Amino acid sequence: MASLAEIRAKLLEQETKSSTRGTSSGGDNAIFPHWQIPEGSSATLRFLPDADESNTFFWKERQMVRLEFPGIKGHDEHKPVTIQVPCVEMWGDSCPIHAEIRPWFKDPSMEDMGRKYWKKRSYIFQGFVTQSDLQEDTTPDNPIRRFVISPQIFKIISQALMDPDFPEIPTDYEAGTDFRIMKSTKGQYADYSTSNWARRERSLNQEERDAINTNGLYTLNDFLPKKPDAEHLQAIFEMFEASVDGQLYDPERFAEFYRPYGLDAPAKGSTPAPTPAPTPTPAPAPAPAPAEKPEPAPVHAEAAPSPEPVATAPAGAEEKPSAQDILAMIRARKDD
Repeated sequence: MASLAEIRAKLLEQETKSSTRGTSSGGDNAIFPHWQIPEGSSATLRFLPDADESNTFFWKERQMVRLEFPGIKGHDEHKPVTIQVPCVEMWGDSCPIHAEIRPWFKDPSMEDMGRKYWKKRSYIFQGFVTQSDLQEDTTPDNPIRRFVISPQIFKIISQALMDPDFPEIPTDYEAGTDFRIMKSTKGQYADYSTSNWARRERSLNQEERDAINTNGLYTLNDFLPKKPDAEHLQAIFEMFEASVDGQLYDPERFAEFYRPYGLDAPAKGSTPAPTPAPTPTPAPAPAPAPAEKPEPAPVHAEAAPSPEPVATAPAGAEEKPSAQDILAMIRARKDD
């Protein structure tokens, strides 16, 4: 387990890098849906360390891009659907979608479109739910739950860790600290700004220690999406182009790569792939993030990796670029 000093150093390093750049899941009920607690109520969590001792933190960051389609070709063509795909910046690689949209923030008429496709961050934790005002229909046999934490709550968690008055790492079994999620409403969104760490340390009780010994800890990296290979990355960019163009989601092109929850993968050999490369193992549909206020894209986007000038609307024009205009820009950049 990393020390609090190591965590602080790593957080400071990430903050420095960020400043120089600019700025219910499906499957099982192990994820605690804290976003469902009633307004004006709370839930108290006790975070636990990652089973992967090489992870400096006791969480893993997830970065996803949401691609919206007006429907599914050959299925319900009038019911909008959103598909989440991994942003490879999560692994330190260059994301083709972000390479495309970063210059859009230089054009006020395209900022909204840029924000729509900007990556959304969430953070995967694990631990115990020690108190909750949420009445769950069922709970897992293993009391060690997983938590999908929004950027707003994560900021409270990480900022406190940088406080020199914070004495011990909060996941310590003997001198750790519980975290209380407080839910209210601000405007039309849920607000968690009053969430906070407990003022007193608390050692794990015997029941909690027995649960760890019996069930073990999760390796948090197991709950991140699989890193896309070249073929999946090509499919992601083609899905992005189709989404920008307002096309229906096409299962024949994309279902073997990324698909909406509940849609079966096509039988091998029955549909063409976006590229002539061999058919990969179908990837599971990414788990949807909790319905919380999405992370806003930066007002001033990071510098684009390529120096090409951004096309701007003619002087005096007030209309926003159409999907066809944007696609023309994308294809022109690809040709260059």
